[in-house]
Amino acid sequence: MSIDQIQDPEVRTLAALATSLEEDYISEKDPWQGSPFRWIQSRPSRQKGAIGELLVAGWAASKGFDVLRSDNSDCDRIINGLRIEIKYSNLWANTGGYKFQQIRDQAYDYCFCLGLSPFDAQAWFIPKHILMDGFPDGLTPQHGGQDGRDTRWLSFIAKQPPSWLAEYGGRLGQVKQLIIEAGHGKFHGHKDRHRLR
Repeated sequence: MSIDQIQDPEVRTLAALATSLEEDYISEKDPWQGSPFRWIQSRPSRQKGAIGELLVAGWAASKGFDVLRSDNSDCDRIINGLRIEIKYSNLWANTGGYKFQQIRDQAYDYCFCLGLSPFDAQAWFIPKHILMDGFPDGLTPQHGGQDGRDTRWLSFIAKQPPSWLAEYGGRLGQVKQLIIEAGHGKFHGHKDRHRLR
């Protein structure tokens, strides 16, 4: 919305003042200022996850991979016939880290973790068994009690991922190669309707 769209002259004055102050406050405290990913930060958590899924699906399709929507809720997409669970995290300003939440023991082959920073993206393509067998550095139970055994989160400083993650990517180009090396799986889904612009 621009100031010209405001009818009341008093509100226009107030809007002009707010606009003039914005740079002083946002540039100091908002690392996402000017980022093409900034708009995602204002979305609720559930929408961020859905946006992350669309970003991964669109990226994978742009690299020539066959991308299908899963026919069940155990995984998010079928990429090259592999069942993929997609986890998204934005960079947490207070910690400088990523937190991939709700990693569950469901029917998928790989977990694609996409971490967005204001002007960068990191990604990992992790076999499910790595996430479910034990608790390597950064991987912890998300809940206590019965749920704590099968629901986990992966949390770490973005600039210092745990060493065990190195073989599962870090950069999108590495993840592309890992998907190629994983070969074509046997699973089918529904044609995805992701947006590529």
